[in-house]
Amino acid sequence: MHLIETRNLTYVYPGNVTALHDINFIAPRKARIAVIGSNGAGKSTLFKCFNGIFTPSSGSVLIRGEPITKRNIREVRKFVGIVFQNADDQIFSPTVEQDVAFGPINLGLDEETIHHRVSEAMRLVGIEDLADRVPHHLSSGEKKRVAMAGIIAMEPEVLVLDEPTAGLDPQGVRDLLDIINSLTMKFGMTVIFSTHDVSLVPEVAEYLYVMNRGRFVAQGTVEEIFCQPEMLQSVRLDVPVLPKLIRNLQKRDIPLPMAYRFDEVEQVLYQAYREKRP
Repeated sequence: MHLIETRNLTYVYPGNVTALHDINFIAPRKARIAVIGSNGAGKSTLFKCFNGIFTPSSGSVLIRGEPITKRNIREVRKFVGIVFQNADDQIFSPTVEQDVAFGPINLGLDEETIHHRVSEAMRLVGIEDLADRVPHHLSSGEKKRVAMAGIIAMEPEVLVLDEPTAGLDPQGVRDLLDIINSLTMKFGMTVIFSTHDVSLVPEVAEYLYVMNRGRFVAQGTVEEIFCQPEMLQSVRLDVPVLPKLIRNLQKRDIPLPMAYRFDEVEQVLYQAYREKRP
């Protein structure tokens, strides 16, 4: 049974604007899934269907095999946590610590459990030193970490991140990638994230959906998607720079195996260098 599944999901905004067309999507346990597409592709609309913020115009969204209804919506939102692209949309408490604690408090947890979850979530995203700060006085990157900590503290089985690197500096992006990987590997959480920045995808994603104008135009592993440069260009995306470098060197008759992650490319180039040394 999949954690999330959509079947022929269609969503139409008022004014008869169709944002999603017959979307079929699955998210298994302990997965890291990227939904990539240019701005306006429909990624945010899709994510808002995952936990009942939006109700499908047709088709269905299943959570652990059950459709989302008014009767189970509270449980669905415990199970699927969403961090919006604009963190200001979900930060409202007087202090960072209070904001992170808001979700666990509303779950009806005891005080000791709330304290443990809040401390662990703040430690995980690196905001322990911000506990007493006013959230709206923080930088955009810090606000995003606060929003993530608030959702993580609720311990959902699925974490959905809408354009999580938007507004982050390079170090913030690297930190975020580490957080995503740790959530799956250490805590068994499924992470679904959207982006139009393909360079970070190989570092975290195991499976990809390519979205354009409200439709999935391709899906597959990192290797299966990024070996299709023409398809990516047709939807205003590109191959990440590192596999593009490998491919260009291959075209110059340099015998290199294909690689996608930074550590893999580093090893490939180092091995080639060693073999060429006299």
